[in-house]
Amino acid sequence: MEGAAENRSAWYEGFMFPDQSFTFEFLRVMAKALEHGSDIGECLETALRIKEDGLDPQVLIANWYKKWLEIARRIHQAADDCLARGHRVSARDAYFRASEYYRSADFYLHENPGNPAILELSENMLLCFNKARELSTPVFEAIEIPYEGSTLPGYFCPADGGGPAPTLIIHQGFDGTAEETYFGYGRAVMARGYNCLLFEGPGQGSVIRKLGLPFRYDWEKVVTPVVDYALKKPEVDPKRIALMGLSMGGVLAPRAAAYEHRLAALIANAGIYDLFENHLRGLGLTRAEAIKMLTEKSEEYDQAVGEAMEKSVQVYWGITNGMWVFQAKTPSELQLKQEKFHVRDCAHLIKCPTLVIDSEAEQFFPGQARQLYHALTCPKTFLVFKAGEGSELHCQAGGHLLGNQQILDWLDETFTSLIGKAGNP
Repeated sequence: MEGAAENRSAWYEGFMFPDQSFTFEFLRVMAKALEHGSDIGECLETALRIKEDGLDPQVLIANWYKKWLEIARRIHQAADDCLARGHRVSARDAYFRASEYYRSADFYLHENPGNPAILELSENMLLCFNKARELSTPVFEAIEIPYEGSTLPGYFCPADGGGPAPTLIIHQGFDGTAEETYFGYGRAVMARGYNCLLFEGPGQGSVIRKLGLPFRYDWEKVVTPVVDYALKKPEVDPKRIALMGLSMGGVLAPRAAAYEHRLAALIANAGIYDLFENHLRGLGLTRAEAIKMLTEKSEEYDQAVGEAMEKSVQVYWGITNGMWVFQAKTPSELQLKQEKFHVRDCAHLIKCPTLVIDSEAEQFFPGQARQLYHALTCPKTFLVFKAGEGSELHCQAGGHLLGNQQILDWLDETFTSLIGKAGNP
């Protein structure tokens, strides 16, 4: 019996969808039920409706959009009806769910950045989220952070109790939004007595959608204005500010921490040392060889990628979303732009205690976390979410309770240690 258990399939394999990308994104939505950002039955019913319409990747992509949009609109209308009848709690919860369903409907639509549905879905997501935010107790704050002649959007979720409190700044990576981050982390952080500051930078959320600003590798130029903003708030203890980068944020946040030394702690979830090297595994080339190939044989590479996109939802989405958020015209140009996203030359400059997170079922950046950990010279901790515990997927998808337990316990202990070193009571 024990041997049979060891040979069984992982819990997430083929769950609801045969396609790995759809399975992961479905779990990503359904997991938000923990914080009223979705409901399990609504998610399962939506998934079944998508499956009924066929298994071809392109058919699935079209139906993914259609079915999540249908439920988003239905729950949005329910929220409006509840609010009109004075049921504020019911309206709040429905607006939160509708917001997440609009986000999911948008997920695979980025092949054509001019598609009006992209901005429409984003606006509806923001509308619903902010209506829910205004109905929340306590109300948390929508913020605009000054940034290079413009502003970056975000939310400031204050700790209970008043007075200066430790603060965790969180940003997403390749495709996430500040709004969904509230469900996965915001409430859990506030429950620890921390402020939580969520923000979107270039390449992310409404910044790419409304301002058209693509990702930049020198992420310290993004994080430093955010720290400046946080330090102006009386609720923030200036000695206890931490930064967590999620997903591709696992390379952006370490890059920022290498140069922004007002951070007291850093969390890379998942840890990434070199984004370009992560892609080299599939090419079987050295860095120099890959750059030469992408430059001199770009047409051949682009054709090969185009053929792969026709067979895989994951490849299709990764390339179309990547070309949009990096403002690249071709797959080869996308790869070349990502070449600068690493901490090869600056990981040793990070000074604050750092938590590097890996997962045994990490499907996007395998091996990268350990490389980042070994490159660090600061106080450091390596945390692995193990297979069989339910939190072993990328960024602990589907297992956020265990994820937040271990991540935020580390932050508790790190902040406590800082207080002790400062000689404070």
